[in-house]
Amino acid sequence: GCELTASTKSYTFQVDEENDSDHILALSVVCLTDGAKDECNVVEVVGRNRENQEIAVPVANLKLSCQPLLSLDNFKLQPPVTFRLAAGSGPVHLAGWHQIVHREDASFEEDDDLSEEEEELAPIIPAKKYRRKQ
Repeated sequence: GCELTASTKSYTFQVDEENDSDHILALSVVCLTDGAKDECNVVEVVGRNRENQEIAVPVANLKLSCQPLLSLDNFKLQPPVTFRLAAGSGPVHLAGWHQIVHREDASFEEDDDLSEEEEELAPIIPAKKYRRKQ
């Protein structure tokens, strides 16, 4: 998790891209914490699109008197990603989880695939018919 405030308006989550893994960052909750004023606090997610252009998308608009907490149901993001307090002074706490998926070794995948000739299917055995005694 991280906390965005008037003095710390952004936080960037980065991963080591040198390792052979895929990373998923899932955002689960955004909420106002102690000391928040009754003002609109807009949290944006800043990332890159397919053309590698920076894009910013608002994900939460929190106000102490009407919506101090928002559940984002594990909103999945591709790191690196920046969370930015676009409006308000916070403090806004963001919580979620980071999953690392290790890519499998290519040589293992080749050994695991069997050709059609090597595959053996079990024969299909018809079901027995039972007659009820009357």
